[in-house]
Amino acid sequence: MMTEKLQQVLNDQVAAEMWSANLYLSMSFYFEREGYPGFATWMKRQSQEELQHAYTFAEYIIKRGGIAKVDKIDVVPSGWGSPIEIFQHAYEHECHISKMINTLVGIAASEKDNATQDFLWGFVREQVEEESTAQGIVDRMKKAGEAGLFFMDVELGRRTE
Repeated sequence: MMTEKLQQVLNDQVAAEMWSANLYLSMSFYFEREGYPGFATWMKRQSQEELQHAYTFAEYIIKRGGIAKVDKIDVVPSGWGSPIEIFQHAYEHECHISKMINTLVGIAASEKDNATQDFLWGFVREQVEEESTAQGIVDRMKKAGEAGLFFMDVELGRRTE
């Protein structure tokens, strides 16, 4: 059984992951409206991935004898800028999530909960990949220029998971 404090912060992460899913879905809708169906597909897949993270956290809480909760999810932005600005925002968001996960690891360590630390290390590793992917897209967009965005749109639209 995990401590009440750890259960609370993990439930907070469930809400954060759901907010992230909504954030990426908002970006997807914006891209679709702006005529970038590939970027929209990429963001929709990202939204689905974040929702899966929320499920994973909730399932872990339950598995450890806790109570998983769906808390209030704040509104996400709906107006965005250029494709590069949106992907830059996605990168910054992933950096923010990395900090949140790192804080969770620290709390699990302070609560002497080795199982939760082990669970969270998978997310630590995943965040390295998430940051790298988002930063890589931003870097490529800068190199591609305005005309190259349409080629990148097609490429990113091929994302299947």
